[in-house]
Amino acid sequence: MSEQQHKNTRKADETDEQVDTTEVDVQAKAKLNDDVDSILDEIDGVLEENAEEFVRSFVQKGGQ
Repeated sequence: MSEQQHKNTRKADETDEQVDTTEVDVQAKAKLNDDVDSILDEIDGVLEENAEEFVRSFVQKGGQ
């Protein structure tokens, strides 16, 4: 049986693309974290104002 040997060759451009993609991923994650924090702050505000009504809106009625 013949064996094949594969040589891993990477170009500098490919490495640069990976770095650029990683930076974009980090920025996207930071924005997503900010958005989630904003939503959680809004929920906290609603709960501080009227927790009972907020909870009632999530109670199942009639097997829903």
